[in-house]
Amino acid sequence: SLDYSGNFCRMLGYDNPSFDELMRLYLCIHTDHEGGNASAHATHLVGSTLSDPYLSYAGGLNALAGPLHGLANQEVLKWIQELKAKFDAQGKPITKETITEFAWETLNAKKVIPGYGHAVLRKTDPRYTCQREFALKHMPDDELFQVVDTIYSVMPGILTEHGKVANPYPNVDSHSGVLLWHYGFTQFQYYTVLFGVSRGVGALSQLYWDRALGLPLERPKSVTPEWLWKQVS
Repeated sequence: SLDYSGNFCRMLGYDNPSFDELMRLYLCIHTDHEGGNASAHATHLVGSTLSDPYLSYAGGLNALAGPLHGLANQEVLKWIQELKAKFDAQGKPITKETITEFAWETLNAKKVIPGYGHAVLRKTDPRYTCQREFALKHMPDDELFQVVDTIYSVMPGILTEHGKVANPYPNVDSHSGVLLWHYGFTQFQYYTVLFGVSRGVGALSQLYWDRALGLPLERPKSVTPEWLWKQVS
């Protein structure tokens, strides 16, 4: 019998034990994200009104639809492909030097390096690490994985030198797109659906805990101009 991820893979048209293992990993590491990020918190918020689970998670998915939340791994993959296309056209290999050059071009254009930094973590995201371990086991010679691995060797130093990030290390989105691409999963628009299928398990489990614990309706407090002035004066 198939588990949740295996059944999902068959519905996607895959019958590959290695891809099954990847999807099991992917769904697991994207399942929950405490209550703080947009999709998880939106589900908590709507659920706190005692709205039903379907409508509560619909709120979370609407948050996930925003490009700052649900498109991160796509942006990483696009950045890597742009890097590769540029230096392939110049007949140059992808090395630490060419990655450094492209990274500084991105930063000097006032853009961010996708897949690096985190609102909470101040070290390499363990979800990145487990994806890297999967790649080393199943696809060590994959060209895009080797690019990701080389980026990892130089990017923290570049971002530290740049000096405008609290966390110069890779996050979960830095790796997942390349893994999916390796298995022929090249439909960028569907990557967010995978995120949503995964996040539903965690967010709805948390919603049941909210009900079991009798957590109250969320209502953030308002502040006055006088309070704001007191905080900064």
